[in-house]
Amino acid sequence: MAKQAINIGTLANDGTGDPLRTAFDKINDNFTELYGTSADDSIIDDVSPQLGGDLDINGFNIVSARTNENIRIIPAGTGTVELEANTNVTGDLSVSGTIFLGNDDTDITQVTGKLEVDGLEFNGTTITGLVTNTNITVTPNGTGSIVLSSATTVPSIVVGTATSSISIEDNEIQATVTNSDLVLSASGTGDVVAGAVRIHGTTITSDDSAAININEALIVDGTATVSGAVTMASTLAVTGNVTGSGNLAITGTSTLTGTVQIDNLNITDSNITSDTNAPISIIPGGTGALVLGGLSLSGTTLTATDSSTININEGLVVDGTATVSGAVTVAGTTNTADVVTTGNTTVSGSLTTGTFNVGDLNIEDDGRITTDTNGNVDIDPAGTGAINLTGATNIVGTATVTGQLNVDNLRADANIISATNTNGGIALTPNGTGTVTINGTFVGITNTLSATDIEVSASGSVDTNNLRGITSNSNLTISTQGTGVVSIPSQLTLEGSFLPAIHTFVATDAVTIAEHAGRTLLLGEVGGDAAVTLTLPAATGTGAVYKFIVSVTNTSNYKIQVADATDTIDGIMIYLDEDGTAVTAFPTVAASDTITLNGGTTGGIVGDYLELIDIATNQYHVRGVMRVAAGANPATPFTAAVS
Repeated sequence: MAKQAINIGTLANDGTGDPLRTAFDKINDNFTELYGTSADDSIIDDVSPQLGGDLDINGFNIVSARTNENIRIIPAGTGTVELEANTNVTGDLSVSGTIFLGNDDTDITQVTGKLEVDGLEFNGTTITGLVTNTNITVTPNGTGSIVLSSATTVPSIVVGTATSSISIEDNEIQATVTNSDLVLSASGTGDVVAGAVRIHGTTITSDDSAAININEALIVDGTATVSGAVTMASTLAVTGNVTGSGNLAITGTSTLTGTVQIDNLNITDSNITSDTNAPISIIPGGTGALVLGGLSLSGTTLTATDSSTININEGLVVDGTATVSGAVTVAGTTNTADVVTTGNTTVSGSLTTGTFNVGDLNIEDDGRITTDTNGNVDIDPAGTGAINLTGATNIVGTATVTGQLNVDNLRADANIISATNTNGGIALTPNGTGTVTINGTFVGITNTLSATDIEVSASGSVDTNNLRGITSNSNLTISTQGTGVVSIPSQLTLEGSFLPAIHTFVATDAVTIAEHAGRTLLLGEVGGDAAVTLTLPAATGTGAVYKFIVSVTNTSNYKIQVADATDTIDGIMIYLDEDGTAVTAFPTVAASDTITLNGGTTGGIVGDYLELIDIATNQYHVRGVMRVAAGANPATPFTAAVS
């Protein structure tokens, strides 16, 4: 029987619905349709779906009326599907999410047929991967292990992670990640044993005490330490460096190609050289001598083994004192740094570079050069040669220079002292409290005069106590570099007029002491319709005065504000209401930090004036006179917009 619906009428209690008895009769019929007549049959078996759609519950079965259609149980959010008590699956079970077996200590004791979980199929005692050529990964939780009990046969086993893993296949264990290491380690003090070879820590031994044979090339990338004898039946080829910490004994003939290096000593072909300019020391034992061909060196004595002459065919350099007991014959040129003789030195003959005249010239042992009979000492270089005195030169008497005198980069020529190096300066530096005195009726400085302190005496050529321009009707400008200021520590008296400069603000800008203090500042935004914000410097008690006059009425506001939120503005502004010529005054409040002139109620028409003075740390003083045109009433210009 189809589901029966109760007619509830059009409106409440309008008499158009089913009578109460009819309504409850339909309810009973619907429940009779849903429930069976016995305790074992709580859902009526029928052949047509009754739950809506194509899904129905008949007895203890959830059935689908659509052929070959899956039945899905989908919980909401993170909820799970729980199957309590023993659960028998007679067909295929496909789970796309997570399946929990044995919930609440109740085991799933039987799965009849195949169980498919994601890419795995469980069928009897067999686990099969459903995706072609895809590994089966078994991951224990935490420190748990994977245990394969009894004899287990698998094609291959891969153990590890994506960055480090090994595979066991047939008789081979290999690392599966490219360029990764394969590490075999024993537990505790156990060893890694491969046949008769045992590896314990960093030691390789043979269990049968036999030799360990390496039948291929052996490459040692680090340091190799051999405590016993090494026997090589064939040639030893070394492509890198060989470093030995002990003695090297070679009993036979060894042929080494390339360079043999022992510390800083290099042996290459027929040459013995050293690194980093180090000396080469060959020291025989005991009283033995060093013999090179027919030359014997014993201690500090060099002799010829056949008593013949020792010939030195190249230059001989003696860095210390040389003592010669016999005659010395020099066939070529002798170059010496210093020659010390205990007797007279007689030079007979001529030098190859010119004539050596002694005459009245004496070279004394105290370093003086003197002449006999009051003669002059003339040092006259040839051609364009110069006389170079590289050390300190003391002239006791009068020095007369007829031509040009060059001292380092300073040149004295005629009546001019000049610098010879490019853009070089000339410094006159007296010692201690000494002064530099320039005598003359007039001292002319044609370029810029840069001085830390200029003192003009009463008798100087500059007018006493006056600093003035010497050109008729010319201006005198005193300026500093960068942010420097002109400081006058004493009282300043202006006998003439004082003309402050004018600065016009046409857009938003920062007010600074160097550029704006003491000047007449015009508020002159060109169009009179663009907002202009002027930010004052932090108040520190400098006494700087900023005087503002409106030269263009701006209906989009002139705003003057502090930069530091802790600064305040204190004072009063007086307003003339042009409607009735009434005067109103607006004082600041404790937090006032912004002044706004809107061209209307808060003033700001042409000719209005205000003045700000930096009087203390975090405090400005303000005073001003404003007008409000007819048709508007004055309002305070002060706000606390910054703090």
